[in-house]
Amino acid sequence: MLIDTFGRVARDLRVSLTDRCNLRCAYCMPPEGLEWLPGDEVLTDDEVLRVIRIAVGLGVTEIRFTGGEPLLRRGLVDIVRRTAALEPRPHISLTTNGIGLARTAQALRDAGLDRVNVSLDTLDPEKFATLARRDRLCDVLAGLEAAAAAGLTPVKVNAVMMRGVNDEEAAPLLRWCLEHGYHLRFIEQMPLDAQHGWDRATMVSADEVLARLAESFSLVPVGAEERGSAPAEEWLVDGGPGRVGVIGSVTRPFCGTCDRVRLTADGQVRNCLFARDESDLRAALRSEASDEQLARLLEANLLAKRAGHGIDDPGFLQPVRPMSAIGG
Repeated sequence: MLIDTFGRVARDLRVSLTDRCNLRCAYCMPPEGLEWLPGDEVLTDDEVLRVIRIAVGLGVTEIRFTGGEPLLRRGLVDIVRRTAALEPRPHISLTTNGIGLARTAQALRDAGLDRVNVSLDTLDPEKFATLARRDRLCDVLAGLEAAAAAGLTPVKVNAVMMRGVNDEEAAPLLRWCLEHGYHLRFIEQMPLDAQHGWDRATMVSADEVLARLAESFSLVPVGAEERGSAPAEEWLVDGGPGRVGVIGSVTRPFCGTCDRVRLTADGQVRNCLFARDESDLRAALRSEASDEQLARLLEANLLAKRAGHGIDDPGFLQPVRPMSAIGG
């Protein structure tokens, strides 16, 4: 069992398969992109699967593949297939920007992928091109449609609202997702940008998003017992069955029920999205460490997990790695 000193048990392993991305979203990285990891520093498919197998043996029940953009990983379909063959079989999901999903959704579903989260911050083509620095909205929408058709449900849409950029779109985006049967979740912008330019004063908070939605919809909160360790608080929209979620990582932290641990593309284990310390599994994997030794490294990393991310602490320091290099 992967447990920390506060009694939280890690059941959810987020596995970053690459730090590369085919978008350049303004709140994530600079226009010119970042310096990508050299290929020999990225875990091989076999190394990724070995860590997943050990984690499942330690009680992990959810595997989420992330990036960068995980659809850029060669061998993704086979990695999903091999993960689905594990006993006990974990639930398998994918967080993606949706570009390329139209071509791969059915193959991923056939391999054993259970569902997807797709990032979409705006339905306006010009605004999308400005935010993502790529004119690819049509590809994202096609990917969402293909995911639903392939049965990768519930298809979840992740949206980040930015003040003066797209914060007027909260209600229209929710209405559109309800019409298409997608589950929308608003995520507060977090201090994980490569530029280290995050400013809490300019962040659109969960309360602000909810206030905007309340102008157009009736919202009834879903009970906390149903939420469990999920990061999103949920509300029934206009009596249901449609719902909307809000992940208030900054202003409504859920650290007390966090059940996540992360593996970066270069084999570093992180017990918190905002951790500044990592445990090097890649070196152990490549020095003939036994499964037992790797399991002990995972356990030791979780034991060092702090009570919370500390964003409100005066001494908080943003992680050196940006989100694209950590994996969501």
